[in-house]
Amino acid sequence: MKRVLVVDDEPQLLRALQINLRAEGYAVTVAGSGREALRLAASAPPDVLVLDLGLPDLDGAEVIRGIRGWSDLPIVVLSARHGSTDKVEALDAGADDYVTKPFGLDELLARLRAVERRSAHAPADGFIDAGDLVIDLGAATVTRQGERVHLTPREWGVLQMLVANRGKLVTQRQLLQTVWGPAYGEETQYLRVYMAQLRRKLEADPAKPRHLITEAGRGYRFDTT
Repeated sequence: MKRVLVVDDEPQLLRALQINLRAEGYAVTVAGSGREALRLAASAPPDVLVLDLGLPDLDGAEVIRGIRGWSDLPIVVLSARHGSTDKVEALDAGADDYVTKPFGLDELLARLRAVERRSAHAPADGFIDAGDLVIDLGAATVTRQGERVHLTPREWGVLQMLVANRGKLVTQRQLLQTVWGPAYGEETQYLRVYMAQLRRKLEADPAKPRHLITEAGRGYRFDTT
């Protein structure tokens, strides 16, 4: 069953989409704000995102850019904005398709199927074997030496972004704005606390981490070796 996250600030539209998409075989999660969308996308990654641009707290383009910092999940914009400037901004930010309101359900379903087909042909690398750690991004699970490790949603959000960009530096600002929200960027003490918690849970020797590497003054990196 495909998982879809629908983000819109119109409760009636959310309810209608939830009913109709479930009838089409989707598992549907809904959000009414940009920050909630970022949190849900990080803690329980969907297979496809349907996103309104006119949200009460963040512009939809900001949400797209935040998600594109760590994920290639298909994003279909569903917006009342008909102007070419809005469409270009959303697509340049990383949206895969753009549907204008009012819309037909058949059209939306066809667009969803199209972006899902394109995504299905992308390389599958959601299962990471790092020796003593095995991480399944699709199932949102971590095991260490064969034992399941419980992570909080925010711990998972940090780990997920690092693993999705494994081997690459992820800056402190990127982590904060993706996991905590676009309003964050300077609260580096949050990262120190959560990285310490992750190392206690995932590293054999938290004082000498093998996987969760700090790049002093810059950010963090996940190493699979």
